[in-house]
Amino acid sequence: MLAFLCNFVLLGSYYILRPVRDTMATVFGADELQNLFTGTFLLTLVCAPAFAWAAARFRLTRLLPGIFWFLLSNILVFYVLFRAAPQDRWVAAAFYWWFSTINLFLISIFWTLMADIFSAPQATRLFAFIAAGGSTGAIMGPIVTTVLVRPIGIAGLLLVAGGGFLGVIALVHLLMAEKVRLRALSPQAQQTTLEHNLPGSPLRGFTLLLRSPFLLNQAAFMLLMTWIATIFYFLQTDIVTRTFVGVESRTIAFATVDLIVNVSSAAILIFGLGRLMQRFGVTTGLVLTPVLMALCFVGIALAPGFLLIQAGRALQRITQYGVARPAREVLFTVVDQQSRYKAKNFIDTAVYRFGDLSSAWLLTGVRAAGFGLTGAMGFGLAVAAAWGAVAVALGRRYETLRGGAAAPVAAAAE
Repeated sequence: MLAFLCNFVLLGSYYILRPVRDTMATVFGADELQNLFTGTFLLTLVCAPAFAWAAARFRLTRLLPGIFWFLLSNILVFYVLFRAAPQDRWVAAAFYWWFSTINLFLISIFWTLMADIFSAPQATRLFAFIAAGGSTGAIMGPIVTTVLVRPIGIAGLLLVAGGGFLGVIALVHLLMAEKVRLRALSPQAQQTTLEHNLPGSPLRGFTLLLRSPFLLNQAAFMLLMTWIATIFYFLQTDIVTRTFVGVESRTIAFATVDLIVNVSSAAILIFGLGRLMQRFGVTTGLVLTPVLMALCFVGIALAPGFLLIQAGRALQRITQYGVARPAREVLFTVVDQQSRYKAKNFIDTAVYRFGDLSSAWLLTGVRAAGFGLTGAMGFGLAVAAAWGAVAVALGRRYETLRGGAAAPVAAAAE
């Protein structure tokens, strides 16, 4: 319940700031989004080793809440800047780059802590329910933003989100204390401690990734999942632009998909995914989304249209948030602590943002070559097939490591 509540407050606060980030993109200039994407990727490449450096110098009991205290200090700085220069393009760009980088770290750190508290059998049972807390928060955050943005303004929303992150800090402390209690009472719980740092160079996460086929497979899984998301994002943006003239109608079209995605994801996580993984295994949870995406691409190629593309985009996000990513988080319960905090962080941030950039350019190349919708669907089908193959290999290796008595050591030594 603590983990559910922490994820609820974390994602609720995140979804208060996300519309602010998207608004800042319009202030900077919609025709310069590529510069915002590029700046985000470069900043992520700086922050990933910075996190590894901090993990090597501070105990985890200080590092985990310290990341959120650092976030709060940043929010206060942007509050002052927004009050002083609300329409400044470079303040807008700075906020976009900052939020697009820090959001990945916050979510990654939360799930790293979950993998460090719960063992593989516990995670299979509980991670879907914990993830449902985030989906519920994702519903609440936009509601808070819609209600409060006019009376308190964008700068005021930053303070509201900051209050939420204060709650996250308190819950992180409670979760760390619960880890100590569970470690003493339950042999099933993870037996690692947080009363130490994680020695190593700032590039430790990258080197751990290169040395482990299991971690490399996880990076490939993340990369291909990101490519699929980008393909559907391009399709949705294009079809909504051609279908609706007014920006209000376009906003409603996007918002409708958002609402369907968040409500459906929460329902799946609360009532379905946990039972699915317990009965059929984590491999099924990993493979299900690539299979459904392949079917979507075939359907859109045969009958392209607004409703089918919108439905495909909704299904892609629902299965990604409600099935693929929660199932993927379970995988980190069978690796060593260094890999959980450093390699996972690198995958969740640098690999994720590289996926954004690379897939956008690849899809642009497909379009520039004149292949159109058919080419995009063919590209998507190939990516989905590769993603499915990676998912099968990843799930089988996880089951092997989970069944071994020295699974974390084996994962670290690969």
